Amino acid sequence: MSVKDLTEQLEVSPATIRRDIAKLHNLGRVRKVFGGIAPSNDSVSQRLAARPFEANRILHIERKEAIAVEAEKLCNDGDKLIVNGGSTCFQFAKRLGYRNLSIFTNSMPLASALYEHGVCNLVIAGGDVHREPGIIFSPFSQDSGYYASKFFLSAQGISAAGLHESHPLLVRTIQAFQELADEVVVLVDSSKFSIRARHIAMPLARVSTLITDDGLTETDRRILEDAGITVIIAAAGEVA
Repeated sequence: MSVKDLTEQLEVSPATIRRDIAKLHNLGRVRKVFGGIAPSNDSVSQRLAARPFEANRILHIERKEAIAVEAEKLCNDGDKLIVNGGSTCFQFAKRLGYRNLSIFTNSMPLASALYEHGVCNLVIAGGDVHREPGIIFSPFSQDSGYYASKFFLSAQGISAAGLHESHPLLVRTIQAFQELADEVVVLVDSSKFSIRARHIAMPLARVSTLITDDGLTETDRRILEDAGITVIIAAAGEVA
């Protein structure tokens, strides 16, 4: 988590956050990194690190819900969709559970939610469950035979270079799924534009539409539009 995220969640000053990070780092509870914290290598932190999806679900929740509202407007009854793992995509796809749609997902949390609370046609990726990113993955079954009109996904970070991810399995699934859809729709809150992760999972040229919140800067908006991307701004706090 970044210092910015922690200050927003805990409603304290950045100076307080940095002091607490230093204390937790010295205790071995977390690892201090540039701009924030990461899990330490001890067993307790390893168990915590296995649940980042649950932690991410509460971050910027109003922004994610507003983005989900706008994303739902792009879906028509009868559509076949691919929805990637991630907390923003989870908020979006939950709204589709009772729509006349077909949804293919590699997200364990989303598959469970749609199974319990929905009537849409649900197709689940096969393979091993990887708890840290919360996805199902098999290196031998990426050709699912499922083709969609739209592929919805989020990203750990975004820049002029493309969509950033640090987890290699997410990179591989994104690269595979983008070949199975006509359009790519990216759902990211504005905080993602300040994050740079290790790998480029997809170039901006492959993205058709990007939905974010009104925290997007004009500089980042120009980068997206110069890449030919349709940008939709969701107003947080106006969720229906």
